Amino acid sequence: MSTNLVLVGESPQVHEPRASESLQVFSTCPSSLATPDDYVKRITDVALWSEAAGCTGILIYTDNSLVDPWLVSQIILQRTNALCPLVAVQPVYLHPYSVAKMVSTLAFLHSRRVFLNMVAGGFKNDLTALGDATPHDSRYQRLVEYTHIIQRLLDGSSPVTFQGQFYQVKNLTLNPRMATELRPGFLMSGSSEAGMAAAQSTGAVAVQYPEPPGKSDAAQSADSGPRGIRIGIVTRPREEDAWEVAYTRFPEDRQGQLTRQFATKVSDSAWHHRLSEIGQQSDGPRDTYWLHPFENYQTNCPYLVGAYDDVAGQVSRYMQLGFRTFILDIPAAEEEFEHIGRVFEAARSAVR
Repeated sequence: MSTNLVLVGESPQVHEPRASESLQVFSTCPSSLATPDDYVKRITDVALWSEAAGCTGILIYTDNSLVDPWLVSQIILQRTNALCPLVAVQPVYLHPYSVAKMVSTLAFLHSRRVFLNMVAGGFKNDLTALGDATPHDSRYQRLVEYTHIIQRLLDGSSPVTFQGQFYQVKNLTLNPRMATELRPGFLMSGSSEAGMAAAQSTGAVAVQYPEPPGKSDAAQSADSGPRGIRIGIVTRPREEDAWEVAYTRFPEDRQGQLTRQFATKVSDSAWHHRLSEIGQQSDGPRDTYWLHPFENYQTNCPYLVGAYDDVAGQVSRYMQLGFRTFILDIPAAEEEFEHIGRVFEAARSAVR
């Protein structure tokens, strides 16, 4: 069975995508919490499916409850030929020099490229447990300094001297040096004003948890920088079949709903609160834009559900708004890539 998504069409870009360039589509690695048994086999399977489907890379989460994303990246690099790990990077966990050293070492060992998903702080309770009380917007200011140091080290600007509010380095040199074509791409949460400003300052792709296309902002301005979205998709040739799959995969869970309500109360993430507000305003359970898995604490992103044409219409509208990077939710099975591929092929044709 062919599972080629026809998502990207070219090799991964060395620079960040602009509106006129090809799409970048990432899948997501399974969580170590959800699949503790045979975890290496599970992430290997998903990585191989993603590579066969033509994905640029695969997102690897990080927080206090999960396995280390760098070690997962090493497994993915060993088991695939071209798939790029998209490693979540949290400033509290590693000094920026350690991140740059990790990237350059993986390039040296494997001659492979990675992407970095720069996160300002993740879950507030994780930060509290680590003794970090930095306010939300200040965490993004810290993230800008952190990212700039990493970028300068990896760009071969050594020795690097930097004097900021949060970080100071002097005559810092990175070895091994990296080939230009292996330098990482950078992504960053852009759901808040502070996050968007940080992404623009660093040249990172600003990733958002999108609202329905009709409620999203107007198309990006020329100087707003590259943008992406985090979204799940369940689609089939017939709408009823797609909804049957969706409800089977994400059944109603009262305990999950209570957990989501609690998580929203303690979170200071703008996207978390905004998705909760949209869910309360929803007209019904069968909109193509579907927040049921988010509301039942089964995933952290919106879903698009429906027939190929309906979902492709929504995806094409996101493309028209300027979103050129898509991070898909964890795939339930290899066949999902074939269905999703049909959606992206139709959506790309609609916006050409």
